[in-house]
Amino acid sequence: QVQLVESGGGLVQAGGSLRLSCVVSGSIFSINAMGWYRQAPGKQRDLVASITSAGSTNYADSVKGRFTISRDNAKNTVYLQMNSLKPEDTAVYYCNADCTRYTGAVYYSREYWGQGTQVTVSS
Repeated sequence: QVQLVESGGGLVQAGGSLRLSCVVSGSIFSINAMGWYRQAPGKQRDLVASITSAGSTNYADSVKGRFTISRDNAKNTVYLQMNSLKPEDTAVYYCNADCTRYTGAVYYSREYWGQGTQVTVSS
């Protein structure tokens, strides 16, 4: 089994900061790309930021310059530093990881999701 556990969400005033963490655990051969998505009420789940195993990053236009994604491969952890938060950043934030597992016969990769953590930004 593979588990993703997020932490760090909460309530913050506009202009404030939060840091999200996501730890991946379980029987994993390797972790490939990792990312953060968010879903506001009544809206679809959208990519916020992603990072490859080599450290290349990608951001949604709405968060560029305010959010920073990073990862610690030794700890199987991905982070999202969120600064200058706005009320429109309010959403449930989900961690995503593309993991390769070995069954003893074959290697296979698939995406896994965390349970989500609520981020609320008050105006």
